[in-house]
Amino acid sequence: MSEALSEVAPVPETGRRRARGFRFDLGAITVASFAVVLVVLGVYLGSGGMRWFDAALAGYLVGVLLAVFATVYRYLIWLKRPPTARLNQRGWESFRASGRLGRNALGLVGLLGTNLLAQGFIRRRSTARWAAHQLVFWGCILAAAVTFPLTFGWIHFESVGQQGDRYRAYLFGVGTGSFDATGVVGFVVFHLLNVAAFLVIAGVLVFLYRRLRDPGALAVEREGDFLALAGLFAVSVTGLFLTASSLWLEGAFYSFLNNLHALTVILGLLYIPFGKLFHIFQRPANLGVHFYRDEGARGARAECRSCGEPFASAMQVRDLKEVLPMVGFDYRTEGSGNWQDTCPRCRRAAVTLAQGARVGGFG
Repeated sequence: MSEALSEVAPVPETGRRRARGFRFDLGAITVASFAVVLVVLGVYLGSGGMRWFDAALAGYLVGVLLAVFATVYRYLIWLKRPPTARLNQRGWESFRASGRLGRNALGLVGLLGTNLLAQGFIRRRSTARWAAHQLVFWGCILAAAVTFPLTFGWIHFESVGQQGDRYRAYLFGVGTGSFDATGVVGFVVFHLLNVAAFLVIAGVLVFLYRRLRDPGALAVEREGDFLALAGLFAVSVTGLFLTASSLWLEGAFYSFLNNLHALTVILGLLYIPFGKLFHIFQRPANLGVHFYRDEGARGARAECRSCGEPFASAMQVRDLKEVLPMVGFDYRTEGSGNWQDTCPRCRRAAVTLAQGARVGGFG
């Protein structure tokens, strides 16, 4: 091996990263405000000029607007971080690569199905973890598909003629099919949120069972993980309490439970851009990593400066050399070398030799 192995593994140079005061990004504020305006406009137009908007849901709408602003703002700030910006740039460049746009478009459809909907990458790690993700994912999707259109006034129900047990659903003011409230269809329609709640609760319980019994999961547990689960559980349970009050308690405590459920939902919406649930919006952007990786595999390979073996794409190594110093990690070595030009195997060997030299050898 070359003399690079005798070097002490370089410590990242973080001196150039200086403390900065918090500053708002005016561009992100503008875009986030525009997103809120679009939602308000959509509510106004979709509800027939607020004709079908339920004033009792105004609190939910305020929570949605605040969450939209905060989520869009944080997403734009996240996209401007050097690592994210570089991955986003390379992802789009790789997706639009000459002669591969059509193939990549088809590949994107497949990735949406396997990575976002089926979440196959989680199933390869753990079946229980995958089941929990699927239960929570589809429960939240179902709840959002019902809650947001109702809150925005895009969907409402009216009784048909003088039949008090027959309803017709209206979408954007246009009548659709009618159904019997006491029939199977009516039961399913009016209990979709309960179905969603049971799915989410089941997923949360699987998560808790795994995390409380798996030593590996406990070792990397953070308080934010349990907070997200607690929020999902609270929203689901308080929603079921409303159904229980209506069906079995003759409306007892309904007003209190309604306010409690509204509070949990609004707090949950406001938590999304600041907690672990923000990865809901990060995950789709990560699909670009697949195209970046494929593009790098077709290009030149970086060779280790110690053993001469190829170990990564030259594009990836080049990007690491440029991006890491931007975030305060400078791995340049003495002379013109860079620690990123060393393969992982040789890095481990260099660290071992350096540690042996520090302690006078292991023999």
